[in-house]
Amino acid sequence: MTESTGSPATLKQETLEPPTPIEGPPKQGSPKQESMLLNLAINVVVPTLILTKLSGEDYLGTTWGIIVALLFPISYGLRDFYRRRKINFFSGLGVFSIFMTGGISLLGLDPKYLAIKEAAIPAIFGIATVLSLKTRFPLVRSLLFNDAIINLEKVESALHKTNNTQAFEKRLVTASWIIAGSFLLSSTLNYLLAIFIVTSQPGSVEYNAQLGKMTALSFPVIALPATVVMVIAMIYLFRGITKLTGIPFEAIIKHQGAPEPEAEPASALEPSVNTKRRN
Repeated sequence: MTESTGSPATLKQETLEPPTPIEGPPKQGSPKQESMLLNLAINVVVPTLILTKLSGEDYLGTTWGIIVALLFPISYGLRDFYRRRKINFFSGLGVFSIFMTGGISLLGLDPKYLAIKEAAIPAIFGIATVLSLKTRFPLVRSLLFNDAIINLEKVESALHKTNNTQAFEKRLVTASWIIAGSFLLSSTLNYLLAIFIVTSQPGSVEYNAQLGKMTALSFPVIALPATVVMVIAMIYLFRGITKLTGIPFEAIIKHQGAPEPEAEPASALEPSVNTKRRN
C-alpha cells in the first residue's frame, strides 16, 4: 500500500488545522418587530397635537388640520403594507376607517355619522371573526394561533398523537367568540366616546379639538380594555394547548433570535487524523 509522504511538521499542521466550514446561503432576515412607542406616536400623539393645537386659523386651519393629522396614520399603514408586501384584513380596514373619518369631516356631515363609523369598524371585525369560523381560514389562527408565535408543527403533531384535534378545534371556536366579544366591547366604547365628546359641527376649530380629544382618549378608554379581553382569549387558548398536548408552554412558543445548534466540533475528526498519523 502506498503511504502518504510529508514531513512530521506538515503532518502536524494538517492535524491541527480545523476544516473550513461550508457556508450556506445567507438567511433572509425577518421583518423588524413593530415599535409600540412609534405606533402610538404616529397614530395617536401626533394627530392629537395637530387637531388640538394646530387647527386654528393662525396655523393650519380646520381643513388642513384634518388632512395633515390623518396623513400620519395613513402613511404609517401604507408603509407597513409596503414593508410586509401583503395586505392584512385588519390593517386594511383600519386605513379605510381613517379615510372615512377624513371624508365625514371634510364633507361636513353630522357628527352622529362619525359615532356610527367609530362603532361600525370594530363591529365588522367581530362579525368577520365569527363568520370566518365557517371558512377554511378562521381569523383566530391569524391573530393567536400562527407560526409566527407558535411551533405549529409540534403542536399539531402532538394533538394528532393524543387524539385531541377535535377538542382543540372546539377551543379555537370558544377563543374566537371571546375575541369577537372584545371587538363588541370596543364598538360600544367607540360609540359612547364619539357621542359624548364630538358634538360640534365639522369645519369648526371646536370640532377638530374634540376629534383630537377623542383620538387621545381612544387608547386608554378603548384599546386597553379590548386588549385585556384579547389577552384572556390568548391565555385560554395557550392553556388548552398545554393541557391537550402535554407540552409545556415554553416548548410551544417560538423564541425570536434563538441560537442555532452548534456545528459538530473539530475533535470529532480526530480518529481519522490519528489513523492517518499511525499509518
